[in-house]
Amino acid sequence: MLEDITPFYAMEVLEKAQEMERNGIHIIHMEVGEPDFDVPPCVREAVIKAVSNGVTHYTHSLGIPGLRSKIASLYNKECGVVFSPENIVVTSGSSPAILIALRTLCDVGDEVLVFNPGYACYANFVRAVNAVPVSIDLSPEDGFRIDIEAVKKKITPKTKAIFINSPSNPFGTMIEPEVMRQIADLGLTVISDEIYHGLVYEGKAHSILEYTDNAFVLNGFSKRFAMTGLRLGYLIAPQKYMRTLQILQQNLFICAPSDAQCAGIAAIEGAADDVARMCAIYNERRTFIVDGLKRLGFKFWAEPVGAFYVFADARRFASDTYKFAFDILEHAHVGVTPGIDFGSQGQGFLRFSYANSLENIKEGLRRIEDYLKKR
Repeated sequence: MLEDITPFYAMEVLEKAQEMERNGIHIIHMEVGEPDFDVPPCVREAVIKAVSNGVTHYTHSLGIPGLRSKIASLYNKECGVVFSPENIVVTSGSSPAILIALRTLCDVGDEVLVFNPGYACYANFVRAVNAVPVSIDLSPEDGFRIDIEAVKKKITPKTKAIFINSPSNPFGTMIEPEVMRQIADLGLTVISDEIYHGLVYEGKAHSILEYTDNAFVLNGFSKRFAMTGLRLGYLIAPQKYMRTLQILQQNLFICAPSDAQCAGIAAIEGAADDVARMCAIYNERRTFIVDGLKRLGFKFWAEPVGAFYVFADARRFASDTYKFAFDILEHAHVGVTPGIDFGSQGQGFLRFSYANSLENIKEGLRRIEDYLKKR
């Protein structure tokens, strides 16, 4: 299974871009999903205070009790769901949460349903635990919407779980409440990636926990609170799995960083205004980049309402958008992610991140326009 793990192409573009930057070339970055904002002031102060006061030691493997309580309260406030803080594992980012969730659920040869296109790493995490990712194709002509009948056809006795992601990467769209309910009614364990909750510009994000308790919810502080480098995430899970998850956490990761956990408490308590400010700026960028890419001839089958990505149809320009993305980097000096990173159904598409300043986005689109004219 490990030999089947594919590269993370967004990182490959970033690493090539960084190499070019070391050679003095100025790159506009729209390939990676990392907020360009500094952490909120209350987060910075909490980290400084934690380190100054010696809060730099191991915590409980499941996380600081105060942080787990804050997370449970946040979900109750925003989604109306009630669960115990004892159902939370605080992790070093959401990636360890994915790993321990899958290791808990899957034995060798078990199957996990993933959507295609979908977040690049899901299938590789499944392979990493020696399970089998089963792809459910999404069609651009249908706006990449989930067809529940297509999902049912992929379920076998070996199916252990299904991944969903709303707001989504790479589309920036959200799963409709009725479709979430239909997914919950399948009876499968749902692994719901809710990392972009809090970054919504139209409508309301829903948690899978509103529809079923048979779910593992992934979330964290990287995107919403611009805390990527602090590596703080969490997993909400059914009680029957908590002891297994705790043992895995103890052995594989010990605990999340203590100072980052203090920062997480501060973020939930005091960063709401900062998040609102960031959301307003993202929304301005979202409108600008969608309009700008349309003007350049890119097509949208699903326009974003959350997260900070757009997934643009580039088939009028190139059939192989992996090569196209690296050609744009080489000649326009703009980093974008090839759609193939998100599955075979992403071929012909490019993902643009608008987690960059409006000034840089304008310059990036200008460079791409010049590149397309010359090409």
